[in-house]
Amino acid sequence: MQTVLVVGGGASGMMAAITAAEDGENRVILIERQARVGRKLLATGNGCCNLTNIDLDPSHYFGEDRLFVKPALDYFGLEATLDFFRSLGLIARTEESGRVYPYSMQANSVLDILRFALARPNIELRCETEALSIKKEGAVFVTETSGGKIKSDKLIVAAGGAASPKLGGTMSGYRLLEALGHSRTALFPSLVQVKTDNRFTKALKGIKTDAKVTVLRGGKALCTSSGEVLFTEYGLSGPAVFEVSRYASTGKDLEISLDLMPEYGEEEVAAILFELRISGAGRSCEDFLTGILNKRLGQTVLKYAEVALSLPVSALKDGQLYKIARAVKNFSFAVTGTTGFENAQVTAGGIRTSEFDSRTLESRICPGLFAAGEVLDVDGRCGGYNLQWAWSSGRLAGRLGNV
Repeated sequence: MQTVLVVGGGASGMMAAITAAEDGENRVILIERQARVGRKLLATGNGCCNLTNIDLDPSHYFGEDRLFVKPALDYFGLEATLDFFRSLGLIARTEESGRVYPYSMQANSVLDILRFALARPNIELRCETEALSIKKEGAVFVTETSGGKIKSDKLIVAAGGAASPKLGGTMSGYRLLEALGHSRTALFPSLVQVKTDNRFTKALKGIKTDAKVTVLRGGKALCTSSGEVLFTEYGLSGPAVFEVSRYASTGKDLEISLDLMPEYGEEEVAAILFELRISGAGRSCEDFLTGILNKRLGQTVLKYAEVALSLPVSALKDGQLYKIARAVKNFSFAVTGTTGFENAQVTAGGIRTSEFDSRTLESRICPGLFAAGEVLDVDGRCGGYNLQWAWSSGRLAGRLGNV
C-alpha cells in the first residue's frame, strides 16, 4: 500500500483525494489548512455552485498554453462529470445559457455530497493542518505541516490560488511547488470588479444594464463580452465585466467601453434620436433618453456627451444628436485597476504548465508530484469553467499517472 498526500481541500483537492482512494491500494491523506474543506466552493455561482458548462471548448480557458487543459477535459468532461456526481446522488440542471447547477441550486448540496464521498476507510481528512514545507528524500516526499511530518509516496498539490483570501485563497501552493523546482508566471486577479475613472459611474451606483463590454488599449480591442453590467461607486461590476476583468488586471493605459445599444449601429441610434427630437418636442433633455435607457443612466450619458439636461429637446442640434449616439455606443472610462485578489473569484496565472505533463498532470521536474486546480497557470471564463477545471484536473491528478 502506498501513501498519497493531497494538499488542499478545495474542489480539485477533494476530487483528487476521492479519485486516488478508488484504488484500494492507496492510503490517502487530505490536509486542509482551514477548519473545513470546500469553503470557497460554497461561494461559487452566488451560492448556487455553477458546476460546469455544456460548452467546454479549450478556447474558454487562459494561460501560457491554452491547450494544456484539453487532455484533462477530454478525460473527464461534461458527461463524465455529471455521471460522477449522479453516482454520488447529486442531480444537475442546465440553464438556457449552458451553465449547469445542482438541481437544488444550493452549493451546500455539492459540498455535502463530496464530504460524504470522502468518508472512506482509506481516506484520512486532517483539517486545520497547513503544509509548511516539502522535501523529497529519495523516492519519498516529506511534508512538514502544522501538525507534524507526513511521509508519502505520491504528492498532489491542489492548494488553490491567491484569490479570495477570506475564503481560503493563499500563496502557499506556489511556494511549495517553487521549493520543489517549479516556477510561476505573474499573478493577476480575475473574475473581479473593475475600478475606473468614476466621474460618471459614481452617480450611477446600483444601476444595472445590459451592454457589450470591451477592454481596449490604444484604441485596439483586447476582449469583449456581453451581458449585465452593474455600476458602482468605484467603477463597474456584473457578469459581463467579470468576463473581461482578466485583461483589465494585466496592464496599463486601458479603457473599458460600454455599448448600451449593441443591437443597433451608430447611424441607427442617431436616426432614433432624430425621431425623438420630434416626438419629444416640448420636453427638456432631462427626459430625452427615458424611453431607451434607465432614466438616470440616460441623463448621465447626456452629461457625458456634454449636453445640458435643461436644454429643450427641440433645441438639440444635429451635431449634438450624433455626439449622443456616439456616447450611447461608446460610453467609456479609463481603467484604474481592479478591486484586487481580496474580491477576485479566480487567480490568473500560476505555476507554469510547461513543467507538467498535460496527459497526467505529473511534474516533469519532480517525479511522483502532481498538481491540480487553480495553483496551475489555468483560469477560465465565468460560467462554470473554473470549477470544471477543478473537477477535471483533480480527477486526472488523482489517477497518479494510471490513466
